[in-house]
Amino acid sequence: MTNITIKSLEPQLAQRLQQRAIDNGRTIEAEVASILASALIPEKAEESALDLATAIKQRFEPLGDFDIPEIPRELIRTPPLF
Repeated sequence: MTNITIKSLEPQLAQRLQQRAIDNGRTIEAEVASILASALIPEKAEESALDLATAIKQRFEPLGDFDIPEIPRELIRTPPLF
């Protein structure tokens, strides 16, 4: 692990960072590491930003085209009278 020292951090910013760490149940150091990781590793954010249709398409695209068989339906029954 690398140590990082931040000098002359504005008090408002330090207070907001401390509150964010408390809200997330982390230490200030762990919160800073989380913020840096989310800012410097954009691949994870892009993967999770996929909408459902795109995710399903990407998942099944390697299988190629296939037809879903039609399921025969029955007529709707009349509801019982009580």
